[in-house]
Amino acid sequence: MKILFVSLGCDKNLVDSEVMLGLLTEKGYTITNDEQEADIIVINTCCFIHDAKEESIMTILEMAALKEQNLKALIVTGCLAERYKEEILEEIPEIDAVLGTTSYTSILEAVDQALAGKKYTHYEPVDYLPDNRNVQRMVTTGNYMAYMKIGEGCDKRCTYCVIPKIRGSYRSVPMEELLAEARRLAQNGVKELVLVAQETTVYGVDLYGKKTLPKLLKELCKIDGIEWIRLLYCYPEEITEELIQTIKEEKKICHYIDMPIQHCDDKILQRMGRRTNQAQLREVIRKFREEIPDMVIRTSLITGFPGESSEQHENLLNFVDEMEFERLGVFTYSQEEDTIAAGFEDQIPEEIKEQRRDEIMALQQEISYEQDETLVGTEMKVLIEGYLYEDDIYVGRTYRDAPKVDGCIFVHAEEEIISGDFVNVRVTAAREYDLIGDVIYE
Repeated sequence: MKILFVSLGCDKNLVDSEVMLGLLTEKGYTITNDEQEADIIVINTCCFIHDAKEESIMTILEMAALKEQNLKALIVTGCLAERYKEEILEEIPEIDAVLGTTSYTSILEAVDQALAGKKYTHYEPVDYLPDNRNVQRMVTTGNYMAYMKIGEGCDKRCTYCVIPKIRGSYRSVPMEELLAEARRLAQNGVKELVLVAQETTVYGVDLYGKKTLPKLLKELCKIDGIEWIRLLYCYPEEITEELIQTIKEEKKICHYIDMPIQHCDDKILQRMGRRTNQAQLREVIRKFREEIPDMVIRTSLITGFPGESSEQHENLLNFVDEMEFERLGVFTYSQEEDTIAAGFEDQIPEEIKEQRRDEIMALQQEISYEQDETLVGTEMKVLIEGYLYEDDIYVGRTYRDAPKVDGCIFVHAEEEIISGDFVNVRVTAAREYDLIGDVIYE
């Protein structure tokens, strides 16, 4: 039996998909990338914002059409399946099995039941934490880089976000499980660990009574084979002096942090249900820049939140201009059902949201280019990820770039390099978001 797997949405969803792939291949199923030859298709869905929900639905409908050909079973898992558990089978009868966000370890039973011609649904409570200790994940990001999900769910309850209703309250994965997983990954060749959760900074509070991310990081740094550890999704109000010093002192931790702030205006932040104000944001950014001068801060913003005035948008533009974030992404506000903000009366037209997003991104492009130009002539450690035959050039990342969301560096080399190798590169040119360089040979 051949299975096609479609994983949509975030990297946290991808980790769940890799667990399911590991369970399936262990039982002898063959994985295929060709939808025409697949006997079974599994779609791990996302519905964080409207566009993600639309992509998930369109993908399901596209794959459902294959049931008129050779497809024997269609299985839907993940956030969309959790959020619309009452409607999904009724609205799309071609679906044979549905698993909620905490039920993905039941994928083998779902496949068995679907192939037997039986409709199958399984939903664990959203606050349940699946036990993955004995699962050999199938890493799909290359044998040199892997995401590691250190927690599930969220307790923040931002007014625009539906994630707590879909993913439940925050639950940390026990540290011994994470360290065992990291050792397995390192033994299989993984060199870069990217730590993810809805929020990584509160790791351990529920299990150990205090924030334990610094301790986890220090233990991960002891594992042979791991060379880079990267932190994503650190909420600014939860960043401690201990965490900053850990990043500063531990050589394996990349001087890079993903710190979503969403806005800078105090009134908008309050309406969003965020737990910071602009003064606090400035302080944590100042601390990073002061303690770790080469620190790269990535952040994300929301434009067009209900009630955002032109003046508040201008304030945000000025804040971005002043802070000069090394990496930045912008989302237009998505009015999501079952959220508090969806009921706000002062919703903003889509074209204004998009215009404001484009203005911020145009500014960020200038900032990024100016920063990249300062790197010309410097030497940087680069993780090689591929080769472009038509251009005879390698593609890699520096510590300044997270996979999939940031830029890259194009590398000229006189000798062959294997994907997953680290090389030292002299930067020779800069683009808006990317660099160009030459391998340094001793």
